[in-house]
Amino acid sequence: MSENRIPEQILETIRRTDNFVLLTHEQPDGDALGSLLGMAEILEDMGKRTFAYMDEPVSHLYNFLPHCSRISCSFEKLGRFVRESGPDIAALAMDCGEADRLGKRCHELLRIKPFIVIDHHLSHHDYGNLRWVDPARSSAGEMVYEIGEALGFRPNPDCAFDLYVAIATDTGSFKYENTGPRTFEIAAQLVACGVRPEQVSNLVYDNFSYARLKLMELVLGTLTLCEHEQIAFIHVTREMFDRSGALRQDVEGFIDLPRSLHSVRVAVFLKETQSDTISVSLRAKGDCDVAGIAKLFGGGGHRNAAGCRFPGESFEDVREKIRKALQKELSSIS
Repeated sequence: MSENRIPEQILETIRRTDNFVLLTHEQPDGDALGSLLGMAEILEDMGKRTFAYMDEPVSHLYNFLPHCSRISCSFEKLGRFVRESGPDIAALAMDCGEADRLGKRCHELLRIKPFIVIDHHLSHHDYGNLRWVDPARSSAGEMVYEIGEALGFRPNPDCAFDLYVAIATDTGSFKYENTGPRTFEIAAQLVACGVRPEQVSNLVYDNFSYARLKLMELVLGTLTLCEHEQIAFIHVTREMFDRSGALRQDVEGFIDLPRSLHSVRVAVFLKETQSDTISVSLRAKGDCDVAGIAKLFGGGGHRNAAGCRFPGESFEDVREKIRKALQKELSSIS
């Protein structure tokens, strides 16, 4: 179990504050959404008011989460909530390793004080004035559970479901390196609160569209291996989305396919975005530190899961930059 304990000042701020703005990172995954919604359940059970805000609607991949409709994309409504709350307010950002990833309104959101940050990214960039950052944790969902427990809260069924989804998705169903004894203890408690693991598995992994499968076919057609088949590259273009009819969020999980090859130590997924930026996801096995690689290019993440972006560059140029950096990293740990 991690010895990085919850700062008492965070718990005291939660106890004495009645209004909370809840935030997470852009393009939120299961951990981001599950921890945000789970925290909302905890706070509302304590009699607090919450306003959950994101730049974009909840992905169709996670619209099964209880009360996900509570998340608003209206900055105007958020502003009204802040004004009505007056000085009795705090912001709480979960699973967001750097302020810029809060979205387009990040600078305005950071004006809310106190600003509490709950995060487990190794490459965390400090922001906010109250922080609990613990890279030893499997997920933000695990950390939210600990906060609830410290506040005397036993998860209701919806909260338990949200936090189980958060933990299960960020640990790859409890198979990634970040899974520890405490992760299983918390998961067991959530199951005791009514979570059915098979239901979560079906909703997360067996709930896809035909368009997603067509997109997967196109993406896997781009698979290339290099450095003695230790590095795998795949990519997706805007044209592939158009051909398949799939949505941007449908690529979640694709990177695990090349990573599953026995010879591959690092999988790289290059994604063409609407803003002529190449988004890069990196997934590694063993001792390869892809967070360090991502940091070289202005990104970050965890040791075995990280990402970065390259505005205005071509697939070929980005691929070569990443390949060279990974080649150097792999040769240093061989």
